Order: sequence, then C-alpha cells, then structure tokens
Amino acid sequence: MAARSKARKRAVDVLYEAELRGRDRRDLLQERTADDTPPMPEHAARLVEGVAEHATRIDTLIDAHTTGWSIDRLPDVDRAILRMAVFELLWADDVPDAVVIDEAVELAKTLSTDDSPAYVNGVLGAILAAEVPTA
Repeated sequence: MAARSKARKRAVDVLYEAELRGRDRRDLLQERTADDTPPMPEHAARLVEGVAEHATRIDTLIDAHTTGWSIDRLPDVDRAILRMAVFELLWADDVPDAVVIDEAVELAKTLSTDDSPAYVNGVLGAILAAEVPTA
C-alpha cells in the first residue's frame, strides 16, 4: 500500500474513533501522534486537521448530496471516509480529484458495506460536480 493510501486509512481511523467516542478530532489526533504507535503520517495529520477546520462546510456538502439518507444515518465509517475525501477534494490542491475519489472508494470497499463503494463514489462525484468549476 502506498504511503498516501496508508495515511488516508490512518486519517479515517482517527476520524472514525473520534466520532464513536464523542471526542474532539484534534485532541484525539494529538494523542495518537504523541504515542507514535504506529507513527502518524504527516498527510494523515493534515487530513484530520483539515476535516476539523472545515467540518461544518464538509458536513453541509455531504448532507446536501446524499440521496435517500441524511448524514446522520450514514454508517459511521462511510461518514469518516466522505469527510476525509471532501476535505481532500476541495482543499488539498496537490492530489488529483480522480485519485481522491478512487482512494475513498477503495477504503469503502475495505472497511464498509457492499453498497458503500458505489454510494461513496456517487456522493463524491456529485460534490465535485457542484463545487469544482470546470475549465
């Protein structure tokens, strides 16, 4: 697994854990970075920090582009994957959009339900179409 793929997985782990435990994302990230087991990749920390910084906008976008579900009804892991990917799509200019979506779909295949990869792909595609101007 590539370094950025591992970092995305680690970011999803932190986001998922923070939500399940009702913890602040940044506080949990700081704890996970301090214990350094396993080491926290810089890109993972950037993703968690970015989700924390833009949380309200990210959740608004996800909620607006989910079909048949509100953000609160999504599986917890799907919500964590979507949050991370929306941050990376809209605020991380160093990663191609197609890569972000592909990586999120792969995480959904590995971590979530059989229906999640297609759902994650559809939500991210809709957000990308609505939020990113075409040339």
